[in-house]
Amino acid sequence: MPPTDRRVQVPPNSDLTLGMVCLDKSQPGRTVWRMVADERFANPTGMIQGGFLAAFADSSMGAATLTYARERKVFAANAEMKVSFLKPVATGCTLTCTAFVISGGSRAVFAEAEVIDEDGRLVLKASSTYLLRPREA
Repeated sequence: MPPTDRRVQVPPNSDLTLGMVCLDKSQPGRTVWRMVADERFANPTGMIQGGFLAAFADSSMGAATLTYARERKVFAANAEMKVSFLKPVATGCTLTCTAFVISGGSRAVFAEAEVIDEDGRLVLKASSTYLLRPREA
């Protein structure tokens, strides 16, 4: 049974779990986030498991989508996502994700994200389509 309480938790538990911190959301359709690659997210080889990196990109792109919507009160649901893992990420590394809307309308938005490590190396590239749905004020 779906929840009846339609309030939105900000920040969401997923962002809190990942330790995400918003650095910039001043430009509509663009957000910048930081996260430390916590050892809790490591795979057996000591590198960060890709799902956590994908979640970092997803949350960042979702936030960019909401800033793109500006004053409209909407929910943004990820309809599909493609992730390319370009370099392994060691625990303790500080990551920065820049997410931006490439194209969008009133019902769908296409966004991309790039995650770089503390040395400025690109470790992940992602793209996603988000579906927008109005929410009550």
